[in-house]
Amino acid sequence: MRIPCPVCGLRSVSEFTYEGDATVLRPPLEADGDTWFATVYERRNPRGPHAELWHHTQGCRCFVEVERDTATHAILSARLVTPTGAGI
Repeated sequence: MRIPCPVCGLRSVSEFTYEGDATVLRPPLEADGDTWFATVYERRNPRGPHAELWHHTQGCRCFVEVERDTATHAILSARLVTPTGAGI
């Protein structure tokens, strides 16, 4: 699979680290254990277009939100989440 980094262009997935589901809304730190358990472990497994967060660890180090079809692995879109050079 190749991911279109908005900064570096089309790159191999091996340059990226998967950071998780981009649609998950995380609770506040003060939330109870049951709420955190549900957020971390009770996930949907969608088929079709889905937003994912990827970190370009072997490139510009930016975070990229990728919309990918989970059935075909086709990349539908990619957008920059962090400014250039702001990766961790």
